[in-house]
Amino acid sequence: MGSNVIIGIVIGIIILVAILCLIGYLMRKKNQERLKELETRKEALFDLPVVEEVDEVKKMHLVGQSQNTFREWNQKWTDVSTKSFAELESQIFEVESQNETFRFMKGKSAIESAERTMKEMEEEVTEIREGLKELRETEERNSLAVQQALDVFEELKKDLKDNRENFGHALPEIEKQVKNVEIEFTQFVTLNTSGDPVEAREVLDDAEKHVYDVQAIMQKVPTLYEDLEKTFPAQVAEIEKTYNKMLDDDYVLPEENFEGRIEHVKKRMKLSAEDLEKVELDTVEAANKETANLIDALYDTLEKEFEAKKYVLTNRKTVSEYIQHASRNNHQLMIELDHTSQSYTLNNNELGRARGFQTEIEELERRNRNMEPLIDKHDMPYSDIQNFYQDAFKVLDDIETKQVEIDNDLQDLRKGERIALERIDTYEFKLRNLKRYVEKQRLPGLPGDYLEFFFIATDRVEELSQSLNRIRINMQEINKLVSLCDEDMELLDQKTNDLVDAAALTEQMMQYANRYRHTHSEIRTAIENSLELFNKEYRYQDALDEIGTALERVEPGAFKRIEDFYFNNRELA
Repeated sequence: MGSNVIIGIVIGIIILVAILCLIGYLMRKKNQERLKELETRKEALFDLPVVEEVDEVKKMHLVGQSQNTFREWNQKWTDVSTKSFAELESQIFEVESQNETFRFMKGKSAIESAERTMKEMEEEVTEIREGLKELRETEERNSLAVQQALDVFEELKKDLKDNRENFGHALPEIEKQVKNVEIEFTQFVTLNTSGDPVEAREVLDDAEKHVYDVQAIMQKVPTLYEDLEKTFPAQVAEIEKTYNKMLDDDYVLPEENFEGRIEHVKKRMKLSAEDLEKVELDTVEAANKETANLIDALYDTLEKEFEAKKYVLTNRKTVSEYIQHASRNNHQLMIELDHTSQSYTLNNNELGRARGFQTEIEELERRNRNMEPLIDKHDMPYSDIQNFYQDAFKVLDDIETKQVEIDNDLQDLRKGERIALERIDTYEFKLRNLKRYVEKQRLPGLPGDYLEFFFIATDRVEELSQSLNRIRINMQEINKLVSLCDEDMELLDQKTNDLVDAAALTEQMMQYANRYRHTHSEIRTAIENSLELFNKEYRYQDALDEIGTALERVEPGAFKRIEDFYFNNRELA
């Protein structure tokens, strides 16, 4: 082997050793850095004030389940601070040992194990601290609740001492319940001191509940007692006084058992007072609401009768006068109907309705007349009289409205007759004008359908005139004929204009078509046919259609042009 080879081998070995040394250095340095970080985390963990937090909760003298929970958290901290800490220290020592002896891979594995232990310890400490915090806050809330209950209890005792008169017959039962609550608080203190936290907690829960129960009772009782001992008795006394005064003033109540209703209220008040003594507050509350409603009903009865008297005294004379007024109006209406019926047919049972009004008026007059002595002798409740007066006013108002309607209808009959007479003159004038207008056109004759309709319109006007000349006319029939005549005149006017326009247009169309007479046989034939229809059959519209159609075929647009010119210059036709 040559010297160069040996030198190469030696150099290779040196390089390999250098590389291995470098790798070992880097791994050792990396392990050292991780170990340093682990030491830092360990110190930070044990710098946390866990011991102080444990001592703080321990001083709270927890009871029951809270005490058990604290013991669990305390034991966990003991385990972490002893066993887990010892294990971590052992793992750190092993890492240092492996690192010093260049066992880098084993050192890496050992440090990973130590990091896992560290993470578990950190998580456990976090959990312990959260648990201690929850215990502390829960106990603070519980202590606050207990203190609040005690404060409420002290206020209740003070209120009971200072305002005994506000609780009436319920006072003994309330005092009894307050004493029971006091016993429960005392029992709680005894049990908690003697080391029975579970039972102490149960007693404390009962005491807190009963404190607020008593508080609710003491808040409600004064109002209920006030109603039963002061408000209701004062109201009943006022009602009795008013009732007796009204009897002295000759009032008659619409019911015979008013005094019985008062006694019923008094009995309810007595029963409610007994229930209040037993502190059956729900029963008393419901009963007091009903009693208040009964008292309001008694007030309403008296007030209604008092107001009814004022109404009766105010309207007594007015009712009588209104009845007489309605009777006079109806008598005058009957006379008017009798007079009108001699000249007009009455189609809406006006006479029967007026007789019905008279019957209603006479019944009201009879009842009012019979009521007068009862009012004077005070033998009738004012509220009953008021009801009669109000009903009477309503009936009389309705009668008067209908009387006015009938009277207006009678006036409309005469007005309708005058209008119909005026319309006849208008129709006759219209017929004469249309006849002269047609004659002026100098047409060879008139179509049969036009003449027929003209005679129908003339006959309808004659029928209207005859209907109006009867001794007793029927305005329904007259108005119907007027309406038909209006329609006839409108339609006849349209038919006349159509007839004249068709004749004039036919003449103009034939004059214009003459220029094609010798060059277009169809025009010549159309002119001959149109003349036949025009001069012999008087079918002017058919004649216009005949010549217009032929002309439009020869000269498109001619028909429309001639037609437009005609209607734009009708005054020249």
